[in-house]
Amino acid sequence: MTKIKKISAIMVAAVILCTCFLMSGCGGDTESSSSEKATSAVSNEETTSASTDTTDYKSSYTATIDVKDYGKIEVELYEELAPITVKNFVDLAKDGFYDGLTFHRIITGFMIQGGDPLGNGTGGSDKTIKGEFAQNGVENNLSHTRGVISMARSNEPDSASSQFFIVQADSTYLDGQYAAFGKVTKGMDIVDKICKDTPVTDSNGTVEKKNQPVINSIKIEEK
Repeated sequence: MTKIKKISAIMVAAVILCTCFLMSGCGGDTESSSSEKATSAVSNEETTSASTDTTDYKSSYTATIDVKDYGKIEVELYEELAPITVKNFVDLAKDGFYDGLTFHRIITGFMIQGGDPLGNGTGGSDKTIKGEFAQNGVENNLSHTRGVISMARSNEPDSASSQFFIVQADSTYLDGQYAAFGKVTKGMDIVDKICKDTPVTDSNGTVEKKNQPVINSIKIEEK
């Protein structure tokens, strides 16, 4: 195998592995065949329409995620891109659903994931919502670049519930597969510190309960 082919194989494997991280531990049946994951990842790499510029998006809400011992992360939510997702997140936050929950999966150079009432990646709220992303028939061109917030899910497209993740480093291979719905405007230094300080038990980013950063609250401000 040539050097170029070896590098290409490694890159594809990395994409598939990172995608699996988000799909595992998000509730329900998360298993799918290797060929399905490979097809999904490769086809997504060919998608170039996702946008990294959020200046044209109207923000209806600002969410302030207060993380114990770390500080506040401010996020603009783009209802025009993902109205169902934003409404679900806003309603849960206003109801106090996220208060006291944690970030249970943290992968430095990728993302931090939280919002699971069970704290182990298998829980959610009492309902699931439609996945607002291209592979599920919904136009959503917000790219998974640094600072973007998106919904975690199982391999079922409409399985997102309460779990969300914030992208620490550009992960555009997720575009079209997950419902991105906002972007951090202040507090990425908090995300970076969480990634740096939090010990994990495996390459999947699993965090022991005692070490999981706690979400004091998520406050919503309507614009």
